[in-house]
Amino acid sequence: MSLLMPDADRRPAVPLRLDVERWATFRIRKRVLAVVHTVTSARRLLDAVRLLEGDPRVQVLFTVAGDVFNHGVDEFLEDTRALVVPWGQAVHTRFDLALAASYGSLHELNVPVIVLPHGASYNRRISVPDGRRGRLPALREVYGLGRQWLVRDGVVVPAAIVLAHEDDRTRLGRECPEALPVAEVVGDPCYDRVAASLSARDLYRTALGAAPRQEVVLVCSTWGPDSLLGRHWDLLEQLAAQLPREDFRIVVMLHSNVWNAHSEWHIRSAFAGLSRCGVGLVSQHAEWCGALVAADYIVGDHGSVSLYGTMTGARLLTAGSPDTDLDPSSPMAELRSLAPRIDADRPLLRQLRRSSATYRPDRYARVAARISSEPGLFARRMRTLLYRKLRLRAPVARPAPESAALPVLLRYGEPGGARP
Repeated sequence: MSLLMPDADRRPAVPLRLDVERWATFRIRKRVLAVVHTVTSARRLLDAVRLLEGDPRVQVLFTVAGDVFNHGVDEFLEDTRALVVPWGQAVHTRFDLALAASYGSLHELNVPVIVLPHGASYNRRISVPDGRRGRLPALREVYGLGRQWLVRDGVVVPAAIVLAHEDDRTRLGRECPEALPVAEVVGDPCYDRVAASLSARDLYRTALGAAPRQEVVLVCSTWGPDSLLGRHWDLLEQLAAQLPREDFRIVVMLHSNVWNAHSEWHIRSAFAGLSRCGVGLVSQHAEWCGALVAADYIVGDHGSVSLYGTMTGARLLTAGSPDTDLDPSSPMAELRSLAPRIDADRPLLRQLRRSSATYRPDRYARVAARISSEPGLFARRMRTLLYRKLRLRAPVARPAPESAALPVLLRYGEPGGARP
């Protein structure tokens, strides 16, 4: 289990004591704080902090910042076996560097913060208050690139803003030009992991329970009322009813926030009927990139997984909300303009076959190229950034992208579900 640090009014555990050298076994030179908001952001943070593995000079501690989707974070951190510092203590403790993959409360920290995106690119525009009393929100900023998330009291909060693509730097210049001096283009870890996994497609298909002649239909939903799941639950039922089981393996993958907002119990209950019809459900605890690589068809919405799907050669069909909240210049907007929209009122098998007949790989490759301008280089470039900010010489070994772990399906009737 994870080790929860004592509250601020108690004696701190060894790594944070002023007399740490008296008690510590390792000679710690630098302390890094990983700030977790949600399970989704925690997974992206692990892609960064694991680049410090093999260096006993650096101690990584975790803390949890307030967020509406905090549920599930404690369990996730327990699995890391890391030291977890209460937020009230973290904001009053000196660290050498902090990492985050979301934005809430970062201004409370007295430490340089590196902020990473927690998904593919920056795609949504969100209304924010315009600062004038009695006025309705009028400004629409790109989430993650606008001043609402990066500036506090006129000062840019992050010491470094990690971007995946040079185009993101250009977009940042339009949204928040004062943040440009701290922008760092390093690539995308999920892009690199998907690319490294493509050659093992048969292994991922087998893990999803697909027979050799079956085609895999991966249904991906982000969270919220405008998601695929929020708007089109009946689509799942119709896919199960209309696609011949001997020819198709249907698998569903949900955003972590869906699990955290509703609980595994509720989701297992909701999917019980679909499970009996042969529909698989990827566990919330499992790696998701392999499931994406296994897919012949991806039915998705405006979530990041659909964007990563452009890398795999799968036929993409879209569902979910209208695109009114998308930034027109974003990769997601381009994808949604290309991919056919699935219609639950028409025969679904015919729509899948038509998507294959009209598929233009060059168009989807153009969208995929907008995810990362540093393909295969996230680990190397991110580690260089970490050690530069820590003012340490990095170890000699160069990290390289690794393939994804095998996906794990939740099995109906098993208490607690399957965990990797």
